[in-house]
Amino acid sequence: MEIGIRCLKGDFMKINKKVEEALNEQINKELFSSYLYLSIAANFRGKNLHGFAHWMEVQSNEELEHAMKIYHYIYERGGEVTLEKLDKPKTKWDTCEEALNEAYEHEKFVTKSIEDLVKLSREENDYATENMLQWFIKEQVEEEASTEELLIKLRMVGEKGNGLYMLDKELSNRKE
Repeated sequence: MEIGIRCLKGDFMKINKKVEEALNEQINKELFSSYLYLSIAANFRGKNLHGFAHWMEVQSNEELEHAMKIYHYIYERGGEVTLEKLDKPKTKWDTCEEALNEAYEHEKFVTKSIEDLVKLSREENDYATENMLQWFIKEQVEEEASTEELLIKLRMVGEKGNGLYMLDKELSNRKE
């Protein structure tokens, strides 16, 4: 059924091939982000930090939603999704700060990637994609800020004692 629908759409809003390839790469980055955050969550669960794990599990689910948003967009524009192999994420971090710092640096990497997509969309005069990506720009501001805030809070309370316990308890309340 989808093929027939695509044929009816014609080429009017067909996605630019360069942009399509870059969006496919972004899907892979978003899926890897989900995989990385699930790995960090597993590491936290292994350390009996269930609130930290829950926070990362929610983050993992959000990244999967981001990948699916791009996935559906590509098909909406008459393109084709091509999934690639995911790299294995790191599985062990010595400290909570090390794990959260990796998450924060990864968010900055994803932000740069989204910005590059916006630039490419402009260069290719693909205004529909540029418009769609504005949601991701806003989302990345939030993603970086929330991850940085968590890292700052952890640095304030440290990795032992009541402060860590209270922060872990707070993180267990994060909603999907």
